[in-house]
Amino acid sequence: MSITGTLIVQMIVFLILVWFTMKFVWPPITAALDERATKIQAGLSAADVATKRLAEAEKQIQAQLSAAKDDAAKRLADAERLGQQLVEEAKARANEEGAKIVAAAKAEAEQESVKAREALREQVALLAIKGAEQILKHEVNAGVHAELLTRLKTEL
Repeated sequence: MSITGTLIVQMIVFLILVWFTMKFVWPPITAALDERATKIQAGLSAADVATKRLAEAEKQIQAQLSAAKDDAAKRLADAERLGQQLVEEAKARANEEGAKIVAAAKAEAEQESVKAREALREQVALLAIKGAEQILKHEVNAGVHAELLTRLKTEL
């Protein structure tokens, strides 16, 4: 065969190979590439959506965290105020109790003082009677001289 015939046969074989490739090989490759491009595009879209959702979630988390901090601060302030109020109430009750105890102690001391004065008056009166008895060398009758003894008690 001549070089021209070989060249023509090679061209025909090349054309058949091109046609076969275009008809049977190229469409599955193109479909696979298109499918892959679609998957990549879907993945990028999903990543964009996920990024937006993540940003929104972070905003919500920050808002909730801020609200929780505010709530905790309010609760802490309320607890501190309640504690201060309880302390003030306890101080007031303690002051009232202290005042009651002091008043009771003063009243008791006053009663004891009155009792002590009465006992002292009685003893002074008895001593006066004994002294007078010693001076007069005879017994003074308490029933007969009751008025005198009463006057003596009040003077003392």
